[in-house]
Amino acid sequence: MVAPAVKPPVVIGLDVGGTKILSGLVDREGNVLEEREAPSPGTSEGEVLAALDAAVEALLDARVVAIGYGIPSNIERGSGKILWATNLPLTNVELRSRSQDRFGLPVGIENDASAAALAEWTLGAGKGTANLLMLTLGTGVGGGIVVDGRLFRGWVELGHLVVQEGGSECTCGGHGHLEVLASGSAADVVARDLYGADADAHALVARAKAGDAAARAALACIGGTLGAAIGSLVNVFDPELVVVGGGFGAAAGALVLEPAREAARREAIYPANEKLRIVPAQLSRAGLVGAGLVGFEAVDGLR
Repeated sequence: MVAPAVKPPVVIGLDVGGTKILSGLVDREGNVLEEREAPSPGTSEGEVLAALDAAVEALLDARVVAIGYGIPSNIERGSGKILWATNLPLTNVELRSRSQDRFGLPVGIENDASAAALAEWTLGAGKGTANLLMLTLGTGVGGGIVVDGRLFRGWVELGHLVVQEGGSECTCGGHGHLEVLASGSAADVVARDLYGADADAHALVARAKAGDAAARAALACIGGTLGAAIGSLVNVFDPELVVVGGGFGAAAGALVLEPAREAARREAIYPANEKLRIVPAQLSRAGLVGAGLVGFEAVDGLR
C-alpha cells in the first residue's frame, strides 16, 4: 500500500485593514492556498474581534499550525499588545494572548505594513537585500524597515512622519503628516477639488493616464512629497532598496514613482543621491503573505 501524501503545514494569515479583512492559508514559500475576504467592521472593538475570529474559524483545519496577524496599529514590543489602531476601534487589546487561548495555536502579530515589508524582503522585490525600506500607499501610508537582515520591530509609523509643519490634520490628530499628503485618501481630496464631489483617487489616476495635465500634475505633487520623505529616511537608514506598494501606489505607478525618485535624489546625501533605487512592489498580496510569514515566525519561536 502506498501511503497518502502528507500535506505540508500551513498558517492562517490575516491582512486586516480599515475596510476589509483578507485571510488565507499560506505555506512557508508564501503560496496562498485558499483566500477569503470579509468587510472589516469599524463600529466597536467587539465587532472587530468577532470578525477576526470568524475569519480564522472559516479556514481552520488540521493542517494549520499557527496564526499570523497584520494589523494597522502600533504594537507593544514583546507582548504583542495592540496599543492603538488608526482606522479601527482597537486600543490596548491583547490580541495575541486572546487568540492563543481561543485557538490553542502559536500566534504572531505585526504592523500590517511591516508584514508587507517582510514579504517583499523575503520573497519579492527586496529578495537578497540586507537593508530595505518599504512604503505602502493605500487609504493611508504605512511602512516597514529591514536593517542588517532583520525586520525592525518598532512602530514604524512612516505615514506619520511630519513633512509639512502646520499642515492639514491627520486622522491621528497630528498635522502635516505624510499620510495626509501622499495616500489614496489624499488623492481622493485632490480629485474632488479638481473634478467634483463624485471623483476619487481612481478617477484621478485614470484621467492622468489618459493625459489630463491637471491630474498628472496632482500625482506628481504627491510623488514629490513622497520622495522628500524617502530622501529623509534614506539619510537615516541607508537602505539598498526602497519598495513602494499598496493599492494606490500600484495604481498610480510611474506617475507617482518618477517624481518621487527625483525628489528623493535631491534630498538624499551623497552617495545615496546617486545609487538610490526606488522600485514598485512585486507581490500582489504582500500583506497577506507577510501575515503568514509572521505566523511561521511564531511557530519557529522568533516571536
